[in-house]
Amino acid sequence: MSFFIAVNLVLLLSTFILFIGVSSEEALKPDVVNVGAIFSFNTINGKVAKVAMKAAENDINSDPSILGRRKLSITLHDSNFSSFLGIIGALQFMETDTVAIIGPQNAVMAHVLSHLANELHVPLCSFTALDPTLSPLQYPFFVQTAPNDEFQMIAIAEMVSYFGWAEVITVFSDDDQSRNGIITLGDKLAERRCRISFKAALPPDPSAKRSDVLRELLKIQMMESRVIVLHTFSKTGLLVFEVAKSLGMMEKEYVWIASTWLSTVLDSTSPLKSETANSIRGALTLRPHTPDSKRKRDFISRWNQLSNGSIGFNPYGLYAYDTVWMIARAVKLLLDQVGTISFSNDTRLNGLGGKTLNLSALNTFDGGKQLLKNILKTNMTGLTGPVQFNPDRSLINPSYDIINAVETGYRQIGYWSTNSGLSIVPPETLYTKKPNRSSSNQQLDSVVWPGGEATKPRGWVFPNNGRELRIGIPRRVSYRDFVLLVNGTDTVQGYCIDVFIAAIRFLPYAVPFRFIPFGDGHKNPSYYELVNQINSGVFDGVVGDIAIVTNRTKIVDFTQPYIESGLVVVAPVKKISSSPWSFSRPFTPFMWAVTAAFFLIVGAVVWILEHRINDEFRGPPKQQIVTILWFSFSTMFFAHRENTVSTLGRFVLIIWLFVVLIINSSYTASLTSILTVQQLSSPIKGIDTLISSKEPIGFQVGSFAENYLIEELNIPKSRLVPLGSPEEYALALERRRVAAIIDERPYVDLFLSDHCEFSIRGQEFTKSGWGFAFPRDSPLAIDMSTAILALSENGQLQKIHDQWLSRRVCSSESSEAESEQLDLQSFWGLFLICGIACVLALLVYFWLMFRQFSRHHPEEPYSTSPGGSRSRLQTLLSFVDGKVEKSRSSSKRKRESVSNGFDKEDESAYRSGRIERDISHERQNGDT
Repeated sequence: MSFFIAVNLVLLLSTFILFIGVSSEEALKPDVVNVGAIFSFNTINGKVAKVAMKAAENDINSDPSILGRRKLSITLHDSNFSSFLGIIGALQFMETDTVAIIGPQNAVMAHVLSHLANELHVPLCSFTALDPTLSPLQYPFFVQTAPNDEFQMIAIAEMVSYFGWAEVITVFSDDDQSRNGIITLGDKLAERRCRISFKAALPPDPSAKRSDVLRELLKIQMMESRVIVLHTFSKTGLLVFEVAKSLGMMEKEYVWIASTWLSTVLDSTSPLKSETANSIRGALTLRPHTPDSKRKRDFISRWNQLSNGSIGFNPYGLYAYDTVWMIARAVKLLLDQVGTISFSNDTRLNGLGGKTLNLSALNTFDGGKQLLKNILKTNMTGLTGPVQFNPDRSLINPSYDIINAVETGYRQIGYWSTNSGLSIVPPETLYTKKPNRSSSNQQLDSVVWPGGEATKPRGWVFPNNGRELRIGIPRRVSYRDFVLLVNGTDTVQGYCIDVFIAAIRFLPYAVPFRFIPFGDGHKNPSYYELVNQINSGVFDGVVGDIAIVTNRTKIVDFTQPYIESGLVVVAPVKKISSSPWSFSRPFTPFMWAVTAAFFLIVGAVVWILEHRINDEFRGPPKQQIVTILWFSFSTMFFAHRENTVSTLGRFVLIIWLFVVLIINSSYTASLTSILTVQQLSSPIKGIDTLISSKEPIGFQVGSFAENYLIEELNIPKSRLVPLGSPEEYALALERRRVAAIIDERPYVDLFLSDHCEFSIRGQEFTKSGWGFAFPRDSPLAIDMSTAILALSENGQLQKIHDQWLSRRVCSSESSEAESEQLDLQSFWGLFLICGIACVLALLVYFWLMFRQFSRHHPEEPYSTSPGGSRSRLQTLLSFVDGKVEKSRSSSKRKRESVSNGFDKEDESAYRSGRIERDISHERQNGDT
């Protein structure tokens, strides 16, 4: 009996132990997976997120393949715009073994809660706290599950650049997320050569009051830029538009670009109140782009049922839904990897806290690091499309819809994506193509701007602050035709002034301005210092004879040049009168000598080549000399009567006649110029001869020419002489204080109109122009350039030029020219070719002749004696001077004889040579 009792006790104990073990194992695998959510649920995105997260929770729990028998439980905490309440909610979640927290809604709480998440290893997943500064390096447990605000700012910057605006004004809530977004926008604009001209900070949403908004918008009204970027949240944003409407800032000339908060209002608040719709009409905004899919359409179709009509749908509902699924899949993978979800106490918290703070209840999630890794490895297709993270933990393929608020609601005008920039084609259709961010590929549909305007606003106006533009002008003491300040008055006249006023009047808007003279009135001011006054804020622009040069373009922007300019050399000239020997002036003496020498050389060469076979080149020595001279110089007029019959002779003659043709033509042209155009003579031929002369050089006081000559041409400063007026120019040149003057062409033209004894030497050695100077990136510089081009096209610019700068022209100025003498440098190539032809012809001739002589007159044994050498030389000379008889029986032999010169000699020539040799021997024997 006792045995059975013992057995029963053992079985009971075993069953109890087994039950305890099973119960412990099930405790390690909880039935509920806790997830927290922190939002302000009376906001648009808070309401949308609540509906979407609960829908995701139900869908996950209804699918046993996700968490099996476990249930996902999302606990909602309403922070009610309070960071403090948000922190309290997060601490409560940490006490209840929460594996992840969705939220917080804004970046202010995200920065704080991320430190808590880092310590307790609980991932924070937010699709609304999209501050670009929430770095994964500093906050590794914070994950942004929607496109970061950096991409939104890139899209806005590209829109600004696309429409051609250079400056924007930003209005933003002074909190972490909005402030850091604007900082990012400034960086992205700077990359596109745009900038933020003013930042208007408002109290954090929703604490901004109408008076706060009114104060900032009144400041903006007084400013130049009319492109306003509004980066805030819905309550503050709508208040800004309401006040802007009352101030007339939603009319034409204004541009409003709102961040994604406005698209959530348009999507989730329908229909809009008429007051709200009117206040935002014409504004542009962005909306996160989600590709179309059946799952997305099905979800949107049941939205009213899910929300009970309490809030309209917007894309952040899709991101909320996908975030819940992202966490559920990561938890499933974690359970598959480690099998349990466990928490442990943080020993650092033991003993902390007071009577009411129970900090020791905060547990560290043991699987938190692995869960974070699983979340970042997410690769699924959700309602927002493909969900996957880049190595920098940003979502792949961020993109936005670009929306234009209109009277009936809104219309979509395009898309923005990292792949293609601005486009009217949905981004998902371009992902398979090669990225194309070229400016020609950027495109948006037409926009209805504030005030119902269809024309793109200029984006800026003159500041409405009652201040006229301060336009600096040089107080010149010379060349006052360009800028003239009438003594004792404020009247300003001159060519440059009239061009400026004409351009201002051509603009489609009024420009208030006043001229402010710069300089002491005793000498021309430094133009670099004048231009630098813009950079210093003294002037809003500079008008005058301002040359566009490199060092000035570094500090200001110039308009299109309204007159061409460039540095030229002015020097005294001596007029050369005609003389009986003018015919010799086209060529230099050396050129004449070389030409004459070649006439003689070519004549001698042709005589050598023709002498043995052409009767016209034979005869007594005196006759042959005359023939050479006559033939040589008659080729100058192509009047030579002698025929050339040898191939080599004709070859030389053809080349020489070509040379003569070129020389004749050049001589005729040069002589014509000398006899018909008045000639000026000066030792200064241009800038090169002036530099090499080492003589003093004059320049105009205040001109950029001084720095150019020193820095670019390396002319010592000791050679430069400053001159202040045309009278000083003339006096310095006449008294030889300077060899020449270097100045800009417009000044020189005026100077020469009254001083015909001087002339421009050489060509302009710089090319530039005069323009009006304005601050860097000033839109007025662009509009003034357009106006100057229009004045040039309609002829008004030329009329102003003729009115001020047309002067009496010197009687000889219109026909002045300098005809340089032609020297060997221009013709040495021709002479070289002719010389080579002569040498080659002679070499070939003598080689053929000596070959024939050796064949017909072989060397005899007795020819080695001195007498024999003289005899052979005489024979050679006789052979060279001998006439080659040509056979008349055959025209073929005649042509061969003519072509070869002496390749085929007849027997009579041979016999004649033999007889002469025998006679020579007999004379020698008689002498002995």
